[in-house]
Amino acid sequence: MTPKENALHIIRFGRPECVVAGPPCHGIGFFGVNHEAADGVSHTGPIGCCWTDIWGTVWKKEQEGMMGFPVSFPLAKREALASYRWPDTTNDEHLLAPIYSGAKALGERQVFLGGSHRNALWERACQLVGMETLMERFFTDPSYIRDLFHHIMDFHLGIAAHYLKLGVEMIFCSDDLGTQLGPLIGPDMLRDFFVPEYRRLFGLYHEHRVLINFHSCGNVEQVVPIFLDLGIHIINPVQATANHLDALRQQTAGRLVLQGGISSKTLMDGPPEAIVAEVRQRLWQLGRDGGYFCGPDQHMPFPPGHLEAMNEAIQQHGRYPIGEDAASAD
Repeated sequence: MTPKENALHIIRFGRPECVVAGPPCHGIGFFGVNHEAADGVSHTGPIGCCWTDIWGTVWKKEQEGMMGFPVSFPLAKREALASYRWPDTTNDEHLLAPIYSGAKALGERQVFLGGSHRNALWERACQLVGMETLMERFFTDPSYIRDLFHHIMDFHLGIAAHYLKLGVEMIFCSDDLGTQLGPLIGPDMLRDFFVPEYRRLFGLYHEHRVLINFHSCGNVEQVVPIFLDLGIHIINPVQATANHLDALRQQTAGRLVLQGGISSKTLMDGPPEAIVAEVRQRLWQLGRDGGYFCGPDQHMPFPPGHLEAMNEAIQQHGRYPIGEDAASAD
């Protein structure tokens, strides 16, 4: 099988040859998808740097190897929404050029063409308004939240039109909906405020048979029924210390692919023997019946030797059929 064919067998709970870390993908995105400023300054800058992204959010980087955090919000005041100028997904060549140049660079490689919808709804709203203020407005001004969410999703639908024009096969959508112990937003509020907007975007992609890979850190067990209802195909990063992984696999078996699951603490602390043991455990626990991409449950500056140990263990022990001896790592 080609890597792409193998990934499709994983996604379809079919008969893949082996487990891999993630779908082989050539990603494209609009300018600003990674919070960069007009002059290109972003999270890769030095500690202490500040910049303003295309949305008007001000960011500051405070730790090496980690992304910055928003410190000033263009829609913090309620009245600012009425006059706010949303990024133009129709005529802004600077915004759109990276999408087309990125797709052109794909060539003939046997990988998915993937489009990014980073910070799709919840996180974008937090970056525009501020999390505390946004939380308050769910209760004090729900019509404001609906209006804001609708505008944000209008932007993503505009971007989706360009992705579809280029033949995108998978999209990467992110919203951190979980904390370490449970959902950040309750399921009832998610269904009320979020699902109608997610459905607008995901429904469009379903019409074109595009795969949906959804990122949410934290505990997602209570949100899984919503993911299933929305027709999401893959969830990542399956945070090992925040979820009951056996229960999560039982919820999703045959229906929703899991990506991640290797504890960032184990990967950071090691030793390599512990990393290998956890890889073997996860392969059996989450992947013995397919539907699993094995990799880190966070993106962090892990020691290179620890990542090498993980990758070698996946390659060595991740060939199907997954042996029952992997369960001995429990």
